[in-house]
Amino acid sequence: MQHQPFFVEGAERPARWLITCDHASNTVPPWVNGGTLGIAPADMARHIAYDVGAADLARALAARLDAPFLRSDFSRLVIDPNRGEDDPTLVMKLYDGTIIPANRHVGPNEREDRLNRLYRPYHAALERLAGRRPDTVIVAIHSFTPCLRGRPPRPWHVGILFADDVRLARPLLDLLHAETDLCVGENEPYLGHLPGDSIDRHALAPGRPNVLIELRNDLIASPGDAEAWAARLAPLLEAALTKANL
Repeated sequence: MQHQPFFVEGAERPARWLITCDHASNTVPPWVNGGTLGIAPADMARHIAYDVGAADLARALAARLDAPFLRSDFSRLVIDPNRGEDDPTLVMKLYDGTIIPANRHVGPNEREDRLNRLYRPYHAALERLAGRRPDTVIVAIHSFTPCLRGRPPRPWHVGILFADDVRLARPLLDLLHAETDLCVGENEPYLGHLPGDSIDRHALAPGRPNVLIELRNDLIASPGDAEAWAARLAPLLEAALTKANL
């Protein structure tokens, strides 16, 4: 059976929102090094392989917003869909102190194979969904680890990432900052966007309103926690869109 590189849930939902999860899965397709990257199961279960809890959050958020939901079904260690095709970190050989044996000798042919079978089909699906109506708003859901190895703890509960287009990000940040129990990061724990990444390609370049939301993964580690955060974020997103008058 051929590996499916992405899944769409709620394709028929009518809302202008489109919820995406680039790093939804830690799956290694069987045709990639026999279905293993050569690292320990414990490493495949942590943030280096996928965004822990992000798929559950994105699914619950999409349901509350009555929006389509697109998720990848391959580990970002196989190939990272949230990078440009020419990005040197597209296929990682070392991540947060862990060497990825199956990637150490990946050459142009193997890289192209992963692009053709995983990365490009995912982005084609994203573009189809984004183009289903002219006023699509893209919300990309990610999660981050509370602490990278050898680094200080990350205090933020939620981070909002943005580049030049702050039409939705700024009113959402204002609403989140008003939530007194939250530590909110602005372009934290990561800076904005990278050239050719998913938001750059499908939102910034065509001018679609967008926001990238990063949740600390210990806060959404269970489906119940993810559902609770979706219940909290959905009305804030709706209010931010209204405030932005988009």
